[in-house]
Amino acid sequence: MFQDFKLAGGRPAAIQVKEYVKRLIIKGSLQSSQKLPSTREMGVLLKVSRNTVIAAYEGLEDDGFTYAIAGKGSYVAEMGGSLAPDQGGADESAAWQIDWKAKMNEYAVSAVELDLMKMGIRAGKGTISFTSIAPDEQLFDLGDVKRAFMDRMAIEGQVLLNYGYAKGYKPLIEYLIRYMENKGVDSSGKDMLITSGFTEGFDLALSALRPTGRRGAAICENPTHHTAIKNLKLHGFEITGIPMERDGIDVEQLEAVLQKSTRFDLAYLTPSYHNPTGIVMSPEKRIAVMKVLTRYRIPVIEDGFNEELRYSGAHVAPLLATAGRGNGVVYIGSFSKVLFPGLRVGWVLGDRALIDHLESMKRARTIHTSTIDQSILYQYLLNGNFDKYVKKARMEYKRKYELTKTCCAAYLPEAQCSGDGGLHLFLTFPPHVDTRQLLEACTEQGVIFTPGDKFFIREGEGTNTLRLGFSRVTDEQIERGIQIIGEQAQRFLRT
Repeated sequence: MFQDFKLAGGRPAAIQVKEYVKRLIIKGSLQSSQKLPSTREMGVLLKVSRNTVIAAYEGLEDDGFTYAIAGKGSYVAEMGGSLAPDQGGADESAAWQIDWKAKMNEYAVSAVELDLMKMGIRAGKGTISFTSIAPDEQLFDLGDVKRAFMDRMAIEGQVLLNYGYAKGYKPLIEYLIRYMENKGVDSSGKDMLITSGFTEGFDLALSALRPTGRRGAAICENPTHHTAIKNLKLHGFEITGIPMERDGIDVEQLEAVLQKSTRFDLAYLTPSYHNPTGIVMSPEKRIAVMKVLTRYRIPVIEDGFNEELRYSGAHVAPLLATAGRGNGVVYIGSFSKVLFPGLRVGWVLGDRALIDHLESMKRARTIHTSTIDQSILYQYLLNGNFDKYVKKARMEYKRKYELTKTCCAAYLPEAQCSGDGGLHLFLTFPPHVDTRQLLEACTEQGVIFTPGDKFFIREGEGTNTLRLGFSRVTDEQIERGIQIIGEQAQRFLRT
């Protein structure tokens, strides 16, 4: 015994000794009332100092695993509720096995089936991967983030470490409302809820808007964000997809669908740097879309995806701004694709009555979003770092965007390319090219991308499309990777 202890670097030795002895007690290797070696003996056995063992024994006693008898030493305490290894057959409950798969409900089973990340491609070492549209961490200004953390902790550190409010950190809410007003949004009659990223906000909104007694019905662009498709399906919504045009959703098709049925509970739209097409809905089309949806009284969930990554052209106001004082648009935003995805902070801006209900739902589910995360983001924004960072990020991503477009034109001339900004481009090949088969061929050559069919509403759609994320790929990898995709694509284009 005690021969398998190995001291690891980076952690206090006394904690490691305490945890080691605790594991021996839990496993039954050390029995109740058994005397432990003296602190001096244990130090020799484990090759640590006697003071380390003394601190470890004190910790074990504090945790209730041992007790000390003055003048005699430390002993293993009686373990209430534990079952020694040799007693496995004495209690039938010890062998109780549940078939958890059989107990899973429809929601849980569907979540696994729709979990494309779990089923996704595993990139080997050295693979050129165009699958990510996360920001490049090399651009993160760690010094400014550290300063923001220290500044906020110095002001109210003890408060930040306690429970927060379900609605969110008030200074951040006030800042973000002003931020949205600067986008042209009329905040009168509206309120905000802070969430753990876009996905939680979307899930809360769907939970609140899902009808009772029947399946929900939703309209969205086709293709659209696969996470949105997944969550809409998990909430039982039937999805009707409206085709995309070069400047956004096809308004005539939208009108035609609504003329046939007005039973839609909501529309989900991503007007700027749409995922996956990268298209920015034109100002004229935004007005037209809002007129149609207002006429048919369809609430809109607007995804503020990547709005800040504009590389050219004038600012385009969000749909929420187009709605003016109307309350039919629910805006869900986050900085995850621009700033720091590790800070899981997003927001929902909408009518006060809606936010009031979402706040109570949030409290029931997760109590509140991490107050420390919110406060760091607030201080970072308050210190004026965001504008500086976005300027730097835009310059770098625009350069990669232009390089990627140039390489696509050179090596993939048969593919139609879309994308007005953001962190990705979307390619459409001639109809007979199957991009899943193309992916298999490219994977063998060390290049992977995201097949486009996962973004379409119905199975069998978009099988000739793919998404190229360029944000975390080097210049050399961009050119070499697209060249390989082009070489492999020729095999399918010739057939």
